[in-house]
Amino acid sequence: MKKVILASIFATFALVGCGGSNKESAAADDSNKVYEVKFAHVVSANTPKGRAADFFAKRVNEMTNGQIVVHVFPSAQLVDDDKVFQELKRNNVQLAAPSFSKFTPFAKEFNLWDIPFIFRDTEHLHKVMDGEVGQILKDVITAKGYVALDYWDAGFKQFSTNKKPIILPSDAEGQKMRIMSSKVLEEQTKAIKAIPQVLPFGEVYSALQTGVVDAAENPLSNLYNSKFYEVQSSITMSNHGYLGYLVVASEKFWNELPKDLQEKFVAAMKEATAYEREESAKEEAMLLDKLKADDKTGTQIFELTEDQKQQWQDVMIAIYPKFYDLVSQELIEKTINTK
Repeated sequence: MKKVILASIFATFALVGCGGSNKESAAADDSNKVYEVKFAHVVSANTPKGRAADFFAKRVNEMTNGQIVVHVFPSAQLVDDDKVFQELKRNNVQLAAPSFSKFTPFAKEFNLWDIPFIFRDTEHLHKVMDGEVGQILKDVITAKGYVALDYWDAGFKQFSTNKKPIILPSDAEGQKMRIMSSKVLEEQTKAIKAIPQVLPFGEVYSALQTGVVDAAENPLSNLYNSKFYEVQSSITMSNHGYLGYLVVASEKFWNELPKDLQEKFVAAMKEATAYEREESAKEEAMLLDKLKADDKTGTQIFELTEDQKQQWQDVMIAIYPKFYDLVSQELIEKTINTK
């Protein structure tokens, strides 16, 4: 009888020992778990955003010793920006970089980025993004159930037209100007007595060509890659508005990621952000040179003087109170006062 009892006790200890080994093994397995990330974006791989996405994928893999593997899907191969938010919620996509305009339907504060002449230059813009205002806007997105990471550049917008060159605000009077759907852009256009025309991007070239619209506002990448210069007689380097992206992650994916990997993920993203902004600046300089060299249609390119910029700012500042309810007076004033 004693032998049976002793055998039973030894068996129990053996089971407990095995259980402990299993737990240690499970912990070890978890520490080596590989996390798969689908990064969806809508531009081509050979753009600043596309190259930065690939840079991030490589860098985060290096920093985590292969524990985070990022698969990048450019050119809307996986999903477009209109549907990416629901896919992030479902954790079907773990990472995306939608343009600011895609956030405005559920985060009205993001209309801030459309306000004309609110950013003095690129340095001021990045200080706003990386400072208090940028964090406030990230918090708005976080409250909606996403993880807001970093801001990436698309570029400042420039005016173009096939009528009188738009150098001063008065030059735009009566011109039919294509804009994206935006209350801020409508007010901007009306302030200079132009006529706002909301059109899908794919229709802009033919609309400019046929005179359905006279003028437009675009970053240099759109002006050059879509060949708008072929149907516009002048481009003004106004830098009056800004287009950008916010990189966001799935909240479900983020919460499943161990803290040490979250920290490495953020560190890799910071490096990718610096890289993307550098690439964006290089591309803008390159495209301006290409416009001057490659354009056979004789499109004139105008640079604004400081006095001319001030005239624009005076006109636009007068309409800022129209955006206080939409964006908030506090955010607008914090942006202006960012040093």
